Amino acid sequence: MGYFEKASALQKNKDALILGIESSCDETAASVVRGGREVLSNVIISSASEQAKYGGVVPEIASRAHTEAVSDAVTRAVKEAGITFKDLSAVAVTYGAGLLGALLVGVSYAKSLAFSLGLPLVPVSHIRGHMAAGYLESRELEPPFITLLASGGHTAIIKVDDYTKMSVLGGTMDDAVGEAFDKVARVLGLPYPGGPNVERLARHGKNVVPMPKMLKNQGGYNFSYSGLKTAVINYVHNMEQKSEPYSREDVACSFQHSAVDVLCDKAVEACEEYSLGTIVAGGGVAANGHLREYLTNKCAYKSIKLVLPQKTMCTDNAAMIAAEGYIRYMNGDLADLTLNAKASVPLVANAE
Repeated sequence: MGYFEKASALQKNKDALILGIESSCDETAASVVRGGREVLSNVIISSASEQAKYGGVVPEIASRAHTEAVSDAVTRAVKEAGITFKDLSAVAVTYGAGLLGALLVGVSYAKSLAFSLGLPLVPVSHIRGHMAAGYLESRELEPPFITLLASGGHTAIIKVDDYTKMSVLGGTMDDAVGEAFDKVARVLGLPYPGGPNVERLARHGKNVVPMPKMLKNQGGYNFSYSGLKTAVINYVHNMEQKSEPYSREDVACSFQHSAVDVLCDKAVEACEEYSLGTIVAGGGVAANGHLREYLTNKCAYKSIKLVLPQKTMCTDNAAMIAAEGYIRYMNGDLADLTLNAKASVPLVANAE
């Protein structure tokens, strides 16, 4: 049986065991997911502590770390799932977006593994992986719904019509929200990773420093974070130049409110406009405590169902890659061994 013939036969298996491999940034991850919903294992080997020495991710160091860790991560994921490699139905891998060298490690390993096992190879967009994390949180989740995508590289409101068809209602016009968190962290002298450290500092502050909520009541479902980031930089520099005291905690808290509240407000507005009853959040910023609390309260007030993945499923992981991989596998969206990594990919498009 040929490569694609075997894939076609396996599509009929709704309990397919998908091995997901993720290496887009500084986490080397592998996971086995059954039927696109049940996580059997979720292994993450992070090089974040090493990257922190340099104040951010160094691509060469990340690539080297992936090379050293990928085999161990995959082996552990299969073992912890209580299966063998022969039980797998397909191998899904992040082909983009992310650091090109880091992606190449995962793609190369996945191609070799799929070829050696005679299994279908499934290319997965990292962005679509974040969106699929909701299926791991709620086994009853079915389209249509609104997705709030908030990560280090992407910020968007997306209308999900079915498992493979979706449309972008709006996105950032400049910086992504996660990028803004990282830049503000550096201004406030906080270590890498920036987002979690801004959140920790904000817990001890008050929302009292005037900050713009860019495009709050305009721009449809688009966002802008460049002005907010600049406002923080200007405020801190002005206070320091005048040798006046200021509270880093208050700055962090005020920035967090301005950055997050407009995201949640527009997601709810989209849900109401399109008469949908569910919002699914995804991406690293969806792990932010204030976002989770604000969005939970807002959805409860509006009687909207909220699917909020566990924090570990919001940050980079391979379970979300396996979940999206299952959808693509069942749809017959496979790759051959010419699959290559891409530093950037369209927001919701499939692999080319």
